[in-house]
Amino acid sequence: MVVLPEGPEGFEVEYVDVDRVRRRVGLAECWTERFGRLPPVRTVRTYAGQRSVTRQYWAATTRGPLLCESHLERHHAMLMDFDPLVTGLSAQPFRLFWPSRRGRRGHVPDFFARRVGGEGMVVDVRPDDRIEPDDAEAFAATARACELAGWRFERVGVVDAVLLANVKWLAGYRHSRYDLLELRQALLEVFAAPEELFAGAGRVGDRLAVLPVLYHLLWRQFLHVDLGKAPLGPHSVVRRTGGAW
Repeated sequence: MVVLPEGPEGFEVEYVDVDRVRRRVGLAECWTERFGRLPPVRTVRTYAGQRSVTRQYWAATTRGPLLCESHLERHHAMLMDFDPLVTGLSAQPFRLFWPSRRGRRGHVPDFFARRVGGEGMVVDVRPDDRIEPDDAEAFAATARACELAGWRFERVGVVDAVLLANVKWLAGYRHSRYDLLELRQALLEVFAAPEELFAGAGRVGDRLAVLPVLYHLLWRQFLHVDLGKAPLGPHSVVRRTGGAW
């Protein structure tokens, strides 16, 4: 049975601040820190025979790289980057310490996201079938610390294959270089009413020039398509959302 601290005084947090100074403080002293913009608390190194693959993901939200320890972490970094409610995003944001029966334990969550309205969200990535007892304790401790700090905690696993494939495609157009003002305005007008993807793009101009801008608008979610229903294609129905640019 895992016994966790009842109050914030039982938890400590180690992190690297905006001045690259490493700090270790009580939970109550840092829960207003801008973890969604801070550098990682640790360096992830590769080694021979490791099961996971260390890769970076360039996030449009922060216009910088996120260090991911596996393909699955990279997938979730991309999904959070795709979420228009996420305004800040960092990887390996802090190391949480708490007392256990075996002494003081520590855990580094995979991501910290700051959402519209200021809500903080801590995310750990681990499939259901890969959770060992130590992992379960670490996730329970992190969830408790988040509850005390007023943050949300999520443990996420495997991503739906159709959704993943569609968001991967749109992520190729996440950079602002695909935001061309004239084509953007024309596309928003054309898709004010639901229209098939290729048909609507053809109404604006040469599809080779128009489609990258259309995909960027889908990435930014100023245009909408049901990405979890079927693979994105010429006949996918696209419509304008109510978001303001």
